[in-house]
Amino acid sequence: MLLKDRVVVVTGPAKGMGAAATLLMADQGADLALVGRDTAAIGPVAEEARAKGRRAEIYGCDITDAAAVEAMAASVLRDFGRADVLVNIAGGTGPLGKTFWETTPEEFRDILDLNVTGCFLTMRAFAPAMIAAKAGKIVNVGGTFGLRGKAGRAAYSASKWGLRGITKSAALELGLHNVNVNCVCPGMIEGPRFEKVRGEMSARLGISMEEARQEYSKDYALRRISTDQDVAGAVLFLASELSRQVTGQDLAVDGGWVI
Repeated sequence: MLLKDRVVVVTGPAKGMGAAATLLMADQGADLALVGRDTAAIGPVAEEARAKGRRAEIYGCDITDAAAVEAMAASVLRDFGRADVLVNIAGGTGPLGKTFWETTPEEFRDILDLNVTGCFLTMRAFAPAMIAAKAGKIVNVGGTFGLRGKAGRAAYSASKWGLRGITKSAALELGLHNVNVNCVCPGMIEGPRFEKVRGEMSARLGISMEEARQEYSKDYALRRISTDQDVAGAVLFLASELSRQVTGQDLAVDGGWVI
């Protein structure tokens, strides 16, 4: 098992790629500290991890609240004794389809707060324990709009570019302490968001939903849309010792869209 008896902290584990990554890491032997605002939504994922024979504890926390994050980290370290891996999946999409001049300052600040400050706070809270242990892995989940600009997504793109900057700076600062810091950058993922995009394309072009899928997939080298499990596999790689010599990197899981 790639994560046998490792303690992994996951933010945003309740659904989608967060749930997929959490359960894959449980399959690989990880004990889990599951963090989010909606603790009830995390419950089923925690139960499924426990059914696999792993420990899974839930911590209610608003990751944009510095005091709450510090208290959460203290609780995790008290309960588990250490934190070997931090996986930051919690995040938001921000305003959709707005130009940057139509985006309000509040909308811009809110998505930066969630997608950048939230990760900064959790990294800041767990870094001292990793430094003391002289070992650790931090995996931030960004997005391909942080690798390539996108019209109508200025706020979201800014947040994901910012997350990449924190990732690279932290990798340089924590490398001396044997802590790896990397970023997974998912592209479009199969699920409700893609179904909405596919439906809009189908209506706009007067084509079937399957034809819309094929049309959308033309922008992908592999001609297919990513799944939650694809992202989970990348997270597992960066959380495990398979990536011991990888740090400060952006791993696009997008079927070749960025290239």
